This record gives sequence, structure tokens and C-alpha cells, in this order.
Amino acid sequence: QVQLVESGGGLVQAGDSLRLSCAASGRTFSHYAMAWFRQAPGKERDFVAAVSWSGGSTYYADSVKGRFTMSRDNAKNTVYLQMNSLKPEDTAVYYCAAALALFSGSYYPHEYDYWGQGTQVTVSS
Repeated sequence: QVQLVESGGGLVQAGDSLRLSCAASGRTFSHYAMAWFRQAPGKERDFVAAVSWSGGSTYYADSVKGRFTMSRDNAKNTVYLQMNSLKPEDTAVYYCAAALALFSGSYYPHEYDYWGQGTQVTVSS
């Protein structure tokens, strides 16, 4: 079992920055890949970013590349999503996810075994 708890969401203006955190517990954190997904109202859950077990490899959706940075601190069992130059279209509930069978990241939600409860990010224009 893995428990994931996100934090750091909020209401910001376009161009602002936010940093999301996701704290994990229950299994050896450094043994699996982590990712962030997001879901806007009425839309499917979309891949945002992923990081390998070591933190050495990261993957990003084209829509956030150059603006968002995902990282992990295995000593703190935590992953982060630094979001800069936020746009109104970034508005969504952001979820972190853990893939116990993967060392590298995946773009596909079905490959992730555990999910957090989500944190709302709202970007006003």
C-alpha cells in the first residue's frame, strides 16, 4: 500500500507560480516512478509530468514543457511540481500517482497503482 497526499494548490493569476508537493508513505519510495496528472471539469485526466525512481529522468507533456519542473526528494519521500508562467488553461485538479512496477515514468494513467486525493489549481486571467 502507498498513501499519497498532495498539497500546494490554490488560486493564482496568470503568469504566477505555484509549487505542488506530494508526500508518500507505505512502501520504499525510491523504488518506483511518480507522476503528476491533471483533470479539468468535463475532461479526461491528462499526463503532466513524470520522474524516474532516482530522479535522473523526467518527462513532460508538451503543454507544460519549459514551464513546469518535476523533481523528487527520496530522503523526504516527496515529489514536487514547480509550475511557472501559469496560464488559465492550467486550471485543473492535480493528482500525483505512483507506479510500483516502473522505474521510469509513463504517460498512461492505467500504469499507475496509487493516486492522491488531488489538489485544485485555479489560474485567473
